[in-house]
Amino acid sequence: MSGQVIRAVIGKGFGDEGKGLAVDYFCSKVPEALVLKHNGGAQAGHTVEPDGKRFVFHQLSSGSFRHADTFWADSYYPDLYKLGEEAEEFRAVSGSVPKILCDVRTKVTLIDDVLINMLLETLRGDARHGSCGMGINECDLRSRAGHAMTVYDFLSLDAKALKQRMLEIREGYGRERIRTALREEAGVESLSAPHSAEEEIVRRIAAHADAREYMDCLSSRTVIENIVEEMQRNAEKYVTPIEDTAKLLRERESIVFESGQGLLLDGENTQFWPHVSASRTGLHHPIRILKEAGLSLDEAVYVTRTYVTRHGAGPLPYECTAKSLGLTEADATNIDNPWQGSIRYASHGTMEEFLQPVMDNLKAVNVRKDDTLGVKDETMSERKERGPFVSLFLTHLNETRECLRMADKALPINELLSDETFRNVFDRCYLSEDKDSRNTKEVQLD
Repeated sequence: MSGQVIRAVIGKGFGDEGKGLAVDYFCSKVPEALVLKHNGGAQAGHTVEPDGKRFVFHQLSSGSFRHADTFWADSYYPDLYKLGEEAEEFRAVSGSVPKILCDVRTKVTLIDDVLINMLLETLRGDARHGSCGMGINECDLRSRAGHAMTVYDFLSLDAKALKQRMLEIREGYGRERIRTALREEAGVESLSAPHSAEEEIVRRIAAHADAREYMDCLSSRTVIENIVEEMQRNAEKYVTPIEDTAKLLRERESIVFESGQGLLLDGENTQFWPHVSASRTGLHHPIRILKEAGLSLDEAVYVTRTYVTRHGAGPLPYECTAKSLGLTEADATNIDNPWQGSIRYASHGTMEEFLQPVMDNLKAVNVRKDDTLGVKDETMSERKERGPFVSLFLTHLNETRECLRMADKALPINELLSDETFRNVFDRCYLSEDKDSRNTKEVQLD
């Protein structure tokens, strides 16, 4: 399509970078954009605050205030049970709900995925992975094992057939998954005799009230029976399956890929394993999906706050207090919760450490080579011959007095933009002054 612009919005860190603000900004520039959610599922929490309104998006795209349609890719794992609540809460704020489209192959997170996730994370105790408890990893594992259920299933099968299928998955896959996971993941795999491991599993579950409750739910037919009809209603009311994703993408003037979580939580990030996501959080799926459609990416946009945040367990280099960063305003979205605890803070470290995740992600999908760094073109079409524009979207500038918080200093933004190493990686920089995307400035790094 002539004039078509395709962007991918990628979190540069551990999540909570401001991806929702960035998606809202790009969708405000072009009417009727299509926003693709391509990884994770309902665990995302992307806050958008235009015109005095505020909403935290989970499964609807962050372009919804701009009337952008949401598209769930085949690599996205929606939770149909939770969808209705989010859609109606957004309707109450905005007056309408945008279209939700999905690939016919889009797989669904089931209640047993959530329960198994909660059970395992609970029993890990001090060795928790930092999971959101939303069942994303379990949905991924179950689907890869050949027991997937899709959105299309919930639109084409009746409630009785859906219940039967979910019970069959529980019996044919779920029970063995629990036994295997508890032995391998909950710290009992070192016991020599199988019966000893089983006894230890029973003992640990019996000793924990929440674990007993999860196991009771995983043994109850009623749990499945109570949830199926709501999932079916939400699918029928809000979601339209698309058989030809490539055709849909080729017809849209503006496409924005909205990632869940950040690069440092990518499922193949060995540096922070096992405290990572099950999904690919960078350019992996956007490049794959576009290639299948015969399209290419115009701009890779990496989003970060002027400092670093992380929820849940796992390493956080250069961790510090909010006060030491000069932060005084409470984060209304990232409130304490029983699964991931309190939000944590850190500085960005060195310039090399700041740039490395971006460089690694670009090289991993072969969209930039070392010999293209620092080469600037006048037009986007010329640059596409060698790869997409690479941009940084910097948020929360107002909280750190227009400075990027590095390990050894507060780096003023004008110094960042003139740094030769920085300019060799990025072609553009978007500067967000506050929570309203209208107050975003674009800087071309010529």
